[in-house]
Amino acid sequence: MRLGVLDVGSNTVHLLVVDAHPGARPLPAHSHKAELRLAELLDEGGAIAPSGIERLIATVRDALQAAEDKGCEEVLPFATSAVREATNADAVLARVKDETGIDLQVLTGEEEARLTFLAARRWFGWSAGKLFLLDIGGGSLEIAFGIDEEPDTAVSLPLGAGRLTSGWLPGDPPDASDVRALRRHVRAQIARTVGEFSRFGKPDHVVATSKTFKQLARIAGSPGSDKGLYLRRVMTRASLEEWVPKLAAMRAEQRVSLPGVSVGRAPQLLAGALVAEGAMDLFGVDELEICPWALREGVILRRLDHLPEE
Repeated sequence: MRLGVLDVGSNTVHLLVVDAHPGARPLPAHSHKAELRLAELLDEGGAIAPSGIERLIATVRDALQAAEDKGCEEVLPFATSAVREATNADAVLARVKDETGIDLQVLTGEEEARLTFLAARRWFGWSAGKLFLLDIGGGSLEIAFGIDEEPDTAVSLPLGAGRLTSGWLPGDPPDASDVRALRRHVRAQIARTVGEFSRFGKPDHVVATSKTFKQLARIAGSPGSDKGLYLRRVMTRASLEEWVPKLAAMRAEQRVSLPGVSVGRAPQLLAGALVAEGAMDLFGVDELEICPWALREGVILRRLDHLPEE
């Protein structure tokens, strides 16, 4: 069957269309995305502003039209931290349902981590052993660890690249004192979770998902997407530590010239790098591998697991 997964995230609204059936790898058929940056459309009270709600509704309508055009039999819609943490989330969800017919399912941070972990487990397989996962989104950082398809433990922290950039790094390039303050904040937040994971022992394989990690790995020398999906892509902590001060000294427009860095993500890249560096350092990770699959694929895989056998 042809499925669509509609991801209303903190940075983008992304429709991924795949051809899938139980027991097979979902094959991407179409991708439709719009940069909405919901995390940046909150007012001082933490509510999504009226203009943001209108833009969200219009963007969801466009995505649904794309799903219809591509012949999707079913659309799986979900929202993550930007909607989850908005003070007017219930009103926003009601407006979206009334005007588009879509009932957005708001995932908890732990559900995000668990579904992303499922995607990574399916991608790397059982031979990966004990898997440790890091995922940096626009609004949150997800961390999970386990040996099965369900992680033994999973947490979500409010350390997304978009959220931190808008809240902590107003300058372009950012002021050195702001960068230092954000670094302290990030590491203090992550350090609170280290004990929860260390009791499970050392992982056999460390993986990372998300656009932030992909771009950081790319500027650190990892092959580009044009080299194919199955090429192994790794990032070392040493290379990341070299790039953090370089990114801090750059303006956003200068970061766009780096390999793999998009215009929309360039302003957030430093905040994402500080989170990635802090997580790798505090969890003692010297090297990690980039996983092509993430939350959207996890949602699709979970749905396929619950399809009735023909």
